[in-house]
Amino acid sequence: MKVELIIPAYNEEDAIGEVVREVPREVVSRVIVVDNASTDGTGRAAREAGAEVVCEKRRGYGSACLAGVCALKDAEVVVFLDGDRSDDPREIQLLIDPILEGRADFVIGSRIGRMERGALTPQQLAGNRVATTLIRLLYGVRLADLGSFRALRREALESLGMSNLSYGWPVEMVVKAAKRGYRIAEVPITYRRRIGESKVSGTLKGSLLAGYHMISTILRYALARS
Repeated sequence: MKVELIIPAYNEEDAIGEVVREVPREVVSRVIVVDNASTDGTGRAAREAGAEVVCEKRRGYGSACLAGVCALKDAEVVVFLDGDRSDDPREIQLLIDPILEGRADFVIGSRIGRMERGALTPQQLAGNRVATTLIRLLYGVRLADLGSFRALRREALESLGMSNLSYGWPVEMVVKAAKRGYRIAEVPITYRRRIGESKVSGTLKGSLLAGYHMISTILRYALARS
């Protein structure tokens, strides 16, 4: 199966080149970096490292991911990871194997238990725990983590009708997949301390907004199902 990688990135000039160079090109046929209106040299650094760069002027994590989806060509499996080097692209094979072997439609890389000290803040860990608990109670899907390093069949991705333009994108993907009865699997991944300051957990405002979008997305789709 052809695998294409989408990396949303906002002001990741210091990290993005290293991330792109770590991608196993024998596994991934295309690397798409979505420059989400960066004010630094993110796009230039990504091109120099060998990625195809898509520019998305609308700010928002979901906006960047959707722009990447629109740029797909021949992908049969789509992988998402962040551009801050916290995810290790060399582990992409771990995520796509359950799909290639027909055991899953959607695979999430679980950071819990295999992350560097300080890679996730206490508020991130707490928010993740609340979100996964709600998903278990409302959707019947047991997950340890809602990390952004994930892979899914393109057919499954396109059927979800993703629309969240902000921090709720990763959760929207999970709850919509759960509602459709897709086989969701988790695999343990290595999670590293990011390069540079986080735009989400690095500020109180970012942490609160991320938490709000996650919880409201889980509840909204649960109520819609009801």
